[in-house]
Amino acid sequence: MTPDERDSGTARERRAASSAAAAAGAQVQRRRQQRGMSQAELARRTGLSKATLSQLEAGAGNPTIDTLDAIAVALAIPLTDLLSRESAPTTFHLQATAANEDGPTRELLRRISGGHSLELWRLRLPPDTAVDGVPHAPGTVEHLLVASGELTAGPVTDARLLGPGDLLAFAGDAPHLYRTGDSPADVTVVIASPAIG
Repeated sequence: MTPDERDSGTARERRAASSAAAAAGAQVQRRRQQRGMSQAELARRTGLSKATLSQLEAGAGNPTIDTLDAIAVALAIPLTDLLSRESAPTTFHLQATAANEDGPTRELLRRISGGHSLELWRLRLPPDTAVDGVPHAPGTVEHLLVASGELTAGPVTDARLLGPGDLLAFAGDAPHLYRTGDSPADVTVVIASPAIG
């Protein structure tokens, strides 16, 4: 590797680090403001100087994990919230759709990132329908909330009968199933997968 290539690689690493630091600083500022907390108050709670905090929020700092952890504790949020590169949330409206009467209707309603990647699905199953769930990434957890009807669902080795209002959470990284009997079922499914990268 030539000195020029080495310098170029170092410059790229600095840009990536400063990009991550700027994103973390923006999250610190946004979360602090959401809580109506001044920089001085957050500095007091974390033991950081106000100048250090100001520099971090401006994207000019290079915070350590320990620093970000102290800030997360002071703001009462998960550390992963400060590592997210998402901007401020906007209003999201998805209008209802009609169900397919001849087979299952699956709709991805929303994907939410943070400490986990969250997907919010609506699953509508006609009567006498069987669906085998494909195992997701390791560490994934599925949450089912039954809006109407009855179904048997969950891990193949430990499926449960669920009715309206029932909630079931199970390891989604193993084979699982969804089965209806004489009536249709309308189920909200939240899939929580470990965040990648």
